[in-house]
Amino acid sequence: MDEQDYTIGIISDTHGLLRPGVSTVFQDVDLIIHAGDIGSQSVLNELKSMSTVVAVRGNMDHEAWARGLPLTEVAEIGKSLVYVLHDVSRLDLEPSSSGFLAVINGHTHRPLIKKQNGVLYVNPGNSGPGSSNPTVALMHIKDGTLSARVETI
Repeated sequence: MDEQDYTIGIISDTHGLLRPGVSTVFQDVDLIIHAGDIGSQSVLNELKSMSTVVAVRGNMDHEAWARGLPLTEVAEIGKSLVYVLHDVSRLDLEPSSSGFLAVINGHTHRPLIKKQNGVLYVNPGNSGPGSSNPTVALMHIKDGTLSARVETI
C-alpha cells in the first residue's frame, strides 16, 4: 500500500458469526483488521474474500486453526504504523514513542474511539452473537492523519 488515502475496516469479537451487514460496510476498504475472538476459520475466509486481512488471536481463539495467529501484529499502512492486539490492557509498549499512530483492539465488546498522547485507539465493539447493537469501525488514513467512526451493522 503506497498511496496516501486508505479506508480500513475494523472488526472484533465475531465469535464465529460474520453478520451480513459487514460486507456492505467493508465494501470498499483497502484492508480489514480483525482484533481477535474470531471464532472460526470460516469468518477469516469470508473476510479474506472482501480484502486483505490482518488478524490477531483473541482469548477465546483456542482451536487448532487459530494457533498460527499472532497475539499482536503491526500493520504498515502507507507510512502509518498500526499496532493490533485483542486486549488493550495487555499492551506492553508505549505506542507514541514506538512510532504507532493507532492501536486497534477488541475484547470489551464496547466500541471506543479516543485519542491519547497523539495515538488513535479504536475498539470496534462486538459484532458477534448475542449483540443487540452489533458494530464495526472504519478508520481513514489520509496523508498520515487518522480518523475513525463506529458503524452499526
